[in-house]
Amino acid sequence: MNPYSWFQLIFYFVVLFLLVKPLGFFMAHVYQGERTFLDPVFGPLERLIYRLGGVHADEEMNWKVYAIALMVFNVLGLLVVYGLQRVQGFLPLNPQSLGAVSPDSSWNTAVSFASNTNWQGYGGETTMSYLTQMMAMTVQNFVSAATGMAALAAMIRGIARHTTDKIGNFWVDLTRTVLYILLPLAFVLALALVSQGVVQTFSQYQTANLLQPITDASGKSVTTQTLAVGPAASQIAIKQLGTNGGGFFNTNSTHPFENPTPFSNFLEMLSILLIPAALCYTFGKMVGDTRQGWAILIAMTVIFVALLSVSVWTEQNGNPAIAKMGVDIQQSNINPGGNMEGKEVRFGVANSALWGAATTAASNGSVDSMHDSYMPLGGLIEMWLIHLGEVIYGGVGSGLYGMLAFVIVAVFVAGLMVGRTPEYLGKKIEAYEMKMASLILLIPVFTALVGTAIGVLTPAGQSSVLNPGPHGFSEILYAFSSASGNNGSAFAGLNANTPFYNTALGIIMFIARYWLMIPALAIGGSLARKKKVPASAGTLPTHTPLFIAWTIGVVIIVGALGFLPALALGPIVEHLMIFAH
Repeated sequence: MNPYSWFQLIFYFVVLFLLVKPLGFFMAHVYQGERTFLDPVFGPLERLIYRLGGVHADEEMNWKVYAIALMVFNVLGLLVVYGLQRVQGFLPLNPQSLGAVSPDSSWNTAVSFASNTNWQGYGGETTMSYLTQMMAMTVQNFVSAATGMAALAAMIRGIARHTTDKIGNFWVDLTRTVLYILLPLAFVLALALVSQGVVQTFSQYQTANLLQPITDASGKSVTTQTLAVGPAASQIAIKQLGTNGGGFFNTNSTHPFENPTPFSNFLEMLSILLIPAALCYTFGKMVGDTRQGWAILIAMTVIFVALLSVSVWTEQNGNPAIAKMGVDIQQSNINPGGNMEGKEVRFGVANSALWGAATTAASNGSVDSMHDSYMPLGGLIEMWLIHLGEVIYGGVGSGLYGMLAFVIVAVFVAGLMVGRTPEYLGKKIEAYEMKMASLILLIPVFTALVGTAIGVLTPAGQSSVLNPGPHGFSEILYAFSSASGNNGSAFAGLNANTPFYNTALGIIMFIARYWLMIPALAIGGSLARKKKVPASAGTLPTHTPLFIAWTIGVVIIVGALGFLPALALGPIVEHLMIFAH
């Protein structure tokens, strides 16, 4: 890999970590109800929303009421998205006169966007009207991301507080997240993307004359091309910032109207990890010990950099089968080298591998290259980042509360090893917290593997596979893993827009989102009721290098044990087949 590629990767992390503290500090102020510099702008609107909704901002909820409010809001959003798709043919802002979406695809998409998964079995430019893209997809990109961040804020309050059953008000957390965090960031990013050439228009699709006419399959001469446009920039900004990932166009961020320049590519990649990384500092600030937040961020980063390095290495080395054909795969000043299949020549191997790792680590799911064309180990890295529970940065909110579940398990196991009652930030970790943490860790494993087994064993599941053998198995495993991890990316070789996959993946996305979020709230509620235990000589410090290493070990071991047999049937055996000779 040349020095320029190294510089791009290092520069990305430098900028990301420079933004962690200021953004994390600001978000802590938002969730603690403190005044910010945006209060003069959004304060009146916030209070108006409370009055219209009948919300009493000073009335907090216990975890069960919080969870009920969260579920009611998300189910209503799901129904609205489903309904808009079914009647979009009769609604305005539909210049291409696109008709109703099928019931199974509408169900899949409604669950997908409500659950912050944004798995897409459809092509946006050929399926969704402008109104549906804005009122269904873009709105859910905001509120589904805000839901995860609100759940995290409630869980953090549970850890920070003691002898109370109150963990906040869902409606307040949701409103403040959208108004003070997501909306301003998305506005700034959308303007930056428009400056780079990302489209933002209500005009009809445009027709362009081809410089060189071509002949279609029927032998007719084709002289023009239809260019899909639309209000894309506003959706793309929040899809990245909210770790949503759903593309306005079918090819997502490989499309030049979604991601036209290297600078837009950098901004979109930075946006994927920005809020998840900054929330670690928010956590430390809200619990009164920023070292705790830095410790979690360091643990995430160590795992991410290690797996990213493997992905960059395997993609830069390229495919030996291609080299045997006499193709030069060595990197030079005029040759990007490596495995460029499915990758943008605008971005090259390093940026593609970085995006692939970031999007699967952060439950974002957007792509600037096709994961199906990665080398087997490159595809394995992307799958494994999902299999770790989407906690390496993870989705906005959901990644950190998933990581906190791993921390609770790490504390509990460490306490058993030294014969002490496990404690985390002054709270005893007991059977109830371990049961809830176990649900958070095991449900995605169960849903992904059971779904994969059904897909492999049934004719409806097998019929959508493009490639035979281990790669075809990887396509099915990736699809169900992506749905279980609320990621939304795909291996792209699987035809997922079928009644079987639309229905099955929709069910799994719903389970994997809310059956994890509710246990996280339950942990927060349980810890909030407990008394704080003063630190003693036997208290395990949870901000030291030793505990960081221990947490990393727990995350990797749990991830490996859950999915290693399945990975051995897919990308691992495919790697051995390619390099056997």
